[in-house]
Amino acid sequence: MLDRNGKCIHKIPFEPKEKENALKSYKRFGWKFACKRYHVSKSALFRWKQQYDGTLQSLENKSHAIKSKHWNAHTEEELKHINDLVRRNPGIGLNELYGKLRQKYDYKRNPASLFRLLKRLNLKDIVKKKKYKPKKYDTPLNIGEKMQLDVKVVPKECKVGSKLFDKNFYQYTIIDECSRERFIYAYEEQCAYSTVDFLKRAFKYFGYLPKIIQTDNGQEFTYIIKTKDDRKHQLDVLCDELGIVHKLIKPRTPRHNGKVERSHRDDNERFYENLRFYSLDDLNYQMKLYLKRSNNIPKRVLSWLSPLEYRKLHFS
Repeated sequence: MLDRNGKCIHKIPFEPKEKENALKSYKRFGWKFACKRYHVSKSALFRWKQQYDGTLQSLENKSHAIKSKHWNAHTEEELKHINDLVRRNPGIGLNELYGKLRQKYDYKRNPASLFRLLKRLNLKDIVKKKKYKPKKYDTPLNIGEKMQLDVKVVPKECKVGSKLFDKNFYQYTIIDECSRERFIYAYEEQCAYSTVDFLKRAFKYFGYLPKIIQTDNGQEFTYIIKTKDDRKHQLDVLCDELGIVHKLIKPRTPRHNGKVERSHRDDNERFYENLRFYSLDDLNYQMKLYLKRSNNIPKRVLSWLSPLEYRKLHFS
């Protein structure tokens, strides 16, 4: 991560796939674009370039431990006792192993030392890696504080008629994070013009403007490559005119837009499984009916109120 002065403050190790994607961006668009997009310093990017041989294994994170043996490191005798106990007792846990070492071999080291040793020896059955736990999302408490915007491709199985065979349709969705109230509309093109037109329709539907709109890094929402004349994206122009903050999520992390992504999964189960449409107008008409049903479904997170009921109680 980079601070305002451009210095790298990223503390979490990059995954090999992230490094590879950064190198691909560097090869295609240059190091400045790759550093800004993936929040990595120039020196780290060029170090990855030297390591990369075309495989993800070459980009694996290596240990920063000191190579030389510490004066207080485990002795050969202690290592033999530990390996013998692990081999003779399949499924042994860390506490049991430490207790037996103390009882049988007068092991006087700290449990943390044993833990670090087992981790270094890669004994996964004893020292299990902690699963990734995403941080709790800070959901706004007031309606209109923040909205999530995303696009979903309409399944091809729903199209009827030879005229629609070569056409793609896209469902634009915007959801208020507090009330979970949504607005959806379909377009034949996934582009900046469709985004701006959709937002104008959405603001008219909601009757208010949000303070923040959060999107992914798709070209329909932002320019991933800096334009020669520093031209602003049409969505950014609209947000500046209306005083709305346009916030972008981290690349390739759709969970940061989890509420709108989850609503798309609900759409697959409730709407698209039984949908058949013959034209764009037909699709938007059926979407309008489904939207009314969707915003009237009670939700547990809203204390079993529907989005429309929640808005009626909490929005003035």
